[in-house]
Formats: sequence, C-alpha cells, structure tokens
Amino acid sequence: MTVAPVAQHRSAHVALRALTVEVGPPHRRVAALDRLDLDVPPGQFVCVLGPSGCGKSTLLAAIAGHIATKEGYVDVDSARVEHPHPDRGLVFQQHTLFPWKRVIDNVAFGLKMQGIGAAARRREAQRLLDLVGLSGYASHYPAQLSGGMQQRVEIARVLINRPRVLLMDEPFGALDAQTRRKMQALLLELWASIRTTVIFVTHDIDEALFLGDRVVVLSRQPARIVADFEVPFTRPRTEASTLDPAFVGIKRDCLGWLSEPA
Repeated sequence: MTVAPVAQHRSAHVALRALTVEVGPPHRRVAALDRLDLDVPPGQFVCVLGPSGCGKSTLLAAIAGHIATKEGYVDVDSARVEHPHPDRGLVFQQHTLFPWKRVIDNVAFGLKMQGIGAAARRREAQRLLDLVGLSGYASHYPAQLSGGMQQRVEIARVLINRPRVLLMDEPFGALDAQTRRKMQALLLELWASIRTTVIFVTHDIDEALFLGDRVVVLSRQPARIVADFEVPFTRPRTEASTLDPAFVGIKRDCLGWLSEPA
C-alpha cells in the first residue's frame, strides 16, 4: 500500500545523560540501565538492539516517563521527562486496544481524553485509519481483525496524538514473517510521511538494519551501549538490501557485540 502524504509532525530531540535505572522490589533492586548517554536528533529513526532481558523495554519506559530514574535524566527538547505525556507515544508488542470499543473509537480515544468533540475526533480517527490502510474497518471490533491489522490500529491510536517521539517496543515481534515485513514497510512509509522521531526496540538484527537510520546496541543487563553506528544503506530499502555483502558484514558485527559479556 502507499501512504497518502500528511502534514509532518513536529519531531523532537531526545537526550539521555548518565541514565541509570533500577528495577525490582524495594528489597531486591537491580540495575537495568547503567549510565547511558545518547542523543537522538529530531526526525531520526533509531533502532535499539540488544539481547532479551537486557533492559530495552526499561529504556523506552524511562523515555516515556513511566518509570523513575535512579541517576541521570532524560530530556526531550531540553525539557526534563518526569511523567508520561502524549508527545511521547508508546507502541507495545501486544496491542492495548479496548475490546469493547469499535476500531474508530479506539483510535479516537486519545482525543476524547483531550476533550475534543465527537465529530471532530471521529473525523481525525478516520483520517488515521485511511493512513494505515484500514478505511473499511472503522466499525469492526479488535477481535474481528488479524494481528497485523490490530497493530495498525494501535499505531493509528498513538499517532492521533501527534507525538513528537514515537517509542516502539518490538511492535511486530508476535507477527508471522510475511506480515512482519509488510508492517515494517508500512511503518517506513508512515515515518517518511510524518517524520517524527522514532526509537524502535528489537532483538532482531535484520529488522534493526532494515528499518533504522542508526542502530544502538546494548549489552546484557545492566545495559550499557556497546556500539552506535549509522546504517550505510540508502532508502528505500528492499529485500535485496538484506543480501548485500555489506549488510551481511554489519550483521556479523552485531552478532559479535550481542554475544559480549556485560
């Protein structure tokens, strides 16, 4: 599918400074993130790669403002992150749609919380459904949709708030390979249209190299940055890109970094 052009969102600069986060019960706290320093310029698509359980989801939660930091801080456009805000939209691996609401009302929910009138929020929700290729599914319920379609609704529901930072926590991890590739292509089309800042977490090297302008590799917990590099492939990328010898070489490097001890 081809995404229709839309007005670009105002993207944001994300800065992490000596970010340290602990998780677990009060009597048994462990460090998940260890003094991370990172700058993500406005509009950049950054993939965060790391082994399972290393703290990737914790990193997104800290940027979203869902968890407190032990040391250091997160800034978005020089403003300190201390609590959640619609400017930082978070998409999870499993959708969080309300099963009792129709698709259009799920998408419109964020505007309802802002006090926008029913007609206006439904118009905007329909525009987002058109954008993600679900024009004819506004009256459906989530259970009537496939996994890939549910994730499209989830993305539309986040985008309706016009986030300046889009945080994505392995959003396609539960999908089959064919649907996953289609969703990756859709996401790239959406990003090319809106140009919001994207921080995309994955443990899949191919996905990181296919999607990202840049890849940040984390170590095992407590997570530290062990590599940070620009992806040297032009856009648009295709299946053939993954067969390029340079792609294979970078993938080999990533495998080495991921296997290093913390």
